[in-house]
Amino acid sequence: MSSPPITAVVPTHNRPDMMRRAVESILAQEYDGPIEVIVVFDACDPVLPDVDIPEGRTLHGVVNERVRGLAGARNTGITGASHELVAFLDDDDAWMPGKLTVQAEAFARHPAAVLVGTAMIVDDGERTHERLVGSTLVDHTMLLHDRLPGLHSSSFVVRRSALMGDLGLIDEALPRSYGEDYDLLLRATALGEVVVVDEPFVTVTWQGQSYFFGRWKDYADALEYLLAKHPDFAEHRRAVGRIESQIAFARVSAGQREDGLRWARRSLAHSPTQVKAALAMLIAARVLTTEQVTRIVQRFGKGI
Repeated sequence: MSSPPITAVVPTHNRPDMMRRAVESILAQEYDGPIEVIVVFDACDPVLPDVDIPEGRTLHGVVNERVRGLAGARNTGITGASHELVAFLDDDDAWMPGKLTVQAEAFARHPAAVLVGTAMIVDDGERTHERLVGSTLVDHTMLLHDRLPGLHSSSFVVRRSALMGDLGLIDEALPRSYGEDYDLLLRATALGEVVVVDEPFVTVTWQGQSYFFGRWKDYADALEYLLAKHPDFAEHRRAVGRIESQIAFARVSAGQREDGLRWARRSLAHSPTQVKAALAMLIAARVLTTEQVTRIVQRFGKGI
């Protein structure tokens, strides 16, 4: 089987050391086909890392001139990509050897696939946790009920023809670009197959350096946007209750107590087992703090 050429898109903002590690993990891939690396500089100086570039690899830098943020930066890379398969890698993450090979093989086995992802390893700075997805095929109903957090955007390889066509680009209207990967998965599963190589081929860094870390109001705004954008959530009580519980937790964590309690009550009315809605109520009642809850879940390699 020939290895198709792949473009890797790395959005970055003022993290040159992390970005260098990300780029090196792409250039070091054990992959027979050509790899084009596009680093997209978002509101920062366009300075490429000084790295060795092996034969069959190219490295380019471009400036994000679309909407500022992750969505606009990714779209800048997608539209500038030379190849049909486009891979995403955040600047604070890194690929493991063999990643692109197993994904190219998955595309060959599943010619109808729109997107192929992998499982991941979470690095919280003190320990690592393997996070599997639990399935090799992901459908739309599964994603409505569960974000499947083991399926991280830094593992995605997507068909450029779909991104430029029926699937569409990353949604730049999403508040702060939060949840753009979930939105893309929801749209992809409504269009065609999403395939998973359920082995960890990407290391995701969770050490508080994420642009989104602790921005609770932004989380809530984006989740409300996604809930309105995807009305099929409302067809499943547990699914809509899950999103409402996340909004409730984010609102009370942002200090919007009454709004958070309203969302918590809606969540529990739809799905009484939603733990985050109950936690939102406890935080609103000052029995717990957001910091206590996030510290506990992060010890297990999970996020809120």
